[in-house]
Formats: sequence, C-alpha cells, structure tokens
Amino acid sequence: MRVISGKYKGLNLDGFNIDGTRPTMDRVKESLFGSIQGYLKNSVCLDLFAGSGSLGIEALSNGASKCYFIDNNIEIIKILKNNLSNVDNYEIINNSYDKFLNNTNLKFDIIFLDPPYKYNLINHSIELILKNNLLNENGIIICEYETENVECCLELIKEKKYGSKYIKIYKNS
Repeated sequence: MRVISGKYKGLNLDGFNIDGTRPTMDRVKESLFGSIQGYLKNSVCLDLFAGSGSLGIEALSNGASKCYFIDNNIEIIKILKNNLSNVDNYEIINNSYDKFLNNTNLKFDIIFLDPPYKYNLINHSIELILKNNLLNENGIIICEYETENVECCLELIKEKKYGSKYIKIYKNS
C-alpha cells in the first residue's frame, strides 16, 4: 500500500491483518481523489475509521490543511502512528466513532467513512455527523461500503461501483 499522488507520493504505508478490515485499492483511491480534487485544497478532513490512514494521508498529500484520524483499536493506532511519521498536520485520536462524533466541537470539509464492512456503520455515522452539525457548508462525505444500504439526505454528487465495493459522495449544499 502506498500514497498514489501529491506531496507524499510513493510513501509506503503499513497495513494490518485484522478481521473485517481491508485497504482501499489504488485504482479506487485514484478515481476517488480525482473526483474530490476541487474540495481538497486547505480542507480540514476527518478519517473516521482511519485504519492505516490511507485516505487521510492521501488527502494531506493532495492539499488538505489538516486531518483528524480516529480509530478505537490500539494495535491499529500503532501502525497509523508509524504511517504518519513522515507526514505533517494531523491528529490521531484513539476513540470509538460514535463517542468521537458525539463529543467533538470540530467541523470538517471532508469526511471519509470507510468502516469495516460487516458492521454497517455508515448510516449511523452520517446520522451523528448531521445531528451534531460536524460538516461545513459545501463539505462532502465520502462513503466506501460493500452491502450496506447507504442513504443520506444530502445531495448525492457521485456514485460508482468498483468490483464488490461502492463509493458514494454526498455534499452539504
């Protein structure tokens, strides 16, 4: 796994082998970041189910001003810290997604939701993001999932299937 473009292009990222997790494929990342390029410059991002940090690091590599990485698994946090050792402008928070979303005063321009597929956490995450007003005006939420029936009251600006995975991008207009 590696950073595919921008300032940190070519940076190798460590992964992990934990049930229910998987990295975002390079071709999916490339297409995704091509779609959101206009939103990245100086954005504040949230990589909510951070894992290896691949999505948030790619955002920082392509012009985001700061990224918050949230994960509740201490072993994954260790890998994430290692992956971020040569990266600037981030904060790692060891917390569950719901506790973080219910207790933060931060607001974000871009939110990445790529939870372990088997738990179907995207709809609940979006519900908490909107309830707590965590997405800035014109901000976007990027959802990566396999079987979850993802629905959102925000404007759907992109939907694409990559093999068995889906990406949906919603905009707060």
